[in-house]
Amino acid sequence: MALHPQVISLLDKMSSANLKPAFTLTPVEARKQMDEMAAVRDSRKTLVGSVEEIDVPGPAGKIVIRIYRPSNQTDKNLPLFIYFHGGGHVIGSLDSHDEVARVLCSGANCLLASVDYRLAPEHKFPAAVDDAFSASLWLSENAHIIGADPNNIVIGGDSAGANLAIVVALMARDTKNMNLVAQYLIYPVVDYNFESVSYSTYAEGYGPLTKNGMMWFKDHYLSNEGDVDDWRASPIKASDLSGLPSTVLITAECDVLHDEGVRLAKALLAAGTSVKHVDYPGMIHGFFSFAPYLDDGKMAQKVVCQHLTEIFSKCET
Repeated sequence: MALHPQVISLLDKMSSANLKPAFTLTPVEARKQMDEMAAVRDSRKTLVGSVEEIDVPGPAGKIVIRIYRPSNQTDKNLPLFIYFHGGGHVIGSLDSHDEVARVLCSGANCLLASVDYRLAPEHKFPAAVDDAFSASLWLSENAHIIGADPNNIVIGGDSAGANLAIVVALMARDTKNMNLVAQYLIYPVVDYNFESVSYSTYAEGYGPLTKNGMMWFKDHYLSNEGDVDDWRASPIKASDLSGLPSTVLITAECDVLHDEGVRLAKALLAAGTSVKHVDYPGMIHGFFSFAPYLDDGKMAQKVVCQHLTEIFSKCET
């Protein structure tokens, strides 16, 4: 299917802004460009009650977590959404995904904890996984400190962040030391093999994420080719996908990651997990964050917020 007209307009704006493909930049340059782009895109901020940052212990030092609290909410036992930003495990930051965090916090009337995990290539796989699990475990075990309900916690993220979310969910299932009631996977990275049809169909010309870009991310993130088959890098390769929490999975049709997202949805269903899979025709990778320009981005955010509200309500009764 062709790109949505709103996507074409957005890509024209990006072209006029002279944004460079990440794979032509150094990681530091690519991070700077992403944060600058987000600052322009998200100049109008969704209001929340408060935002604060806390430091929690991690496997290699402190991990910064940004806590968003909803407005007009004095409840000390709020539901909690643990969120991991996207960026190929190489770029992205708390700031680049600040508006997404605000939208989810406000729209679902929940606490949201955005985790500043370590990035590659300075910190290769599995550093991001280790940070993501450590931060999630701390939040679960210390929910009362931030005013969260330990029995009403969900996890999620976009792209590489969704990769971390499902890996943490698998680890939580196996260790049985964290109770997650749902997971939200927005165009997730789940297979570093790059062999799907969508990788050839949408390799170039369909937004900022290309096949070359994914290869750049992979080369920075993974230490060797053997890591590709490690389920913590490619969770679709996990030997057992059963026992995972209720899942909302969002895919964009014109995205190199499209087919692996569809595969994951089918695999989770086959393993007995409740899955709500929504595929957006004509959309590109990143459309969820580009809601200021894309109506389907706004709609996808509403889908997630509505499901969050339903899940949280069930846990409260």
